[in-house]
Amino acid sequence: MSFPGQFSDPRVITLFALLAASTAIWLAMSLRSRARDRRERAAATPLERVWHPQESVALTREEEDAFGRLVSRLSLTAPGRLR
Repeated sequence: MSFPGQFSDPRVITLFALLAASTAIWLAMSLRSRARDRRERAAATPLERVWHPQESVALTREEEDAFGRLVSRLSLTAPGRLR
């Protein structure tokens, strides 16, 4: 397939190919750089502290016992033994 007029010159085709390749490489490298900067910024910021209800709400004795029974069922120690 040949291009009409001034686009049939191989130097023009080579120029456009180099321009397209350099644009693609520049775009890919800038996107990678932005992603790397975003990852580094996210790693540098401390994680937000998660609020847990036990930090501000006192549990009743029944709730503590129920939680202890649940933990003892999930643990690898003897069943029914509270920690």
